[in-house]
Amino acid sequence: MSDDAPAIGGIAALTIDSSEPQRLVRWWARLLGGKVEDSPDGDATLHPPTGLAIDFAKVPEGKTVKNRLHLDIRSSDFDAAVAQARSLGATDADDVYGGSSWKVLRDPEGNEFCILRPPRS
Repeated sequence: MSDDAPAIGGIAALTIDSSEPQRLVRWWARLLGGKVEDSPDGDATLHPPTGLAIDFAKVPEGKTVKNRLHLDIRSSDFDAAVAQARSLGATDADDVYGGSSWKVLRDPEGNEFCILRPPRS
């Protein structure tokens, strides 16, 4: 709780707009693991094993520009994690970042996310 905003209790979830929430939540569940919760209105929530819940909300418009907010995904084996994401249908987003510190990919609806290299011990 913040001294400046004592009625705010924290972040409950991150929401990703989607044209097909039921399909996209299952893609992310395959990538991250966790439990999918479907809503009667067509929206869905992923409860991953660690971290925030991710809500997928149906919107009529498609994605048109680079995300202002994205997920950074931890990895224990960077190359294997990138390969796994690609095998599920993620695509490279080298137009966003082409360096080697992390890898930017896009999910099936074009939302960018990063796979991070494991921390050095």
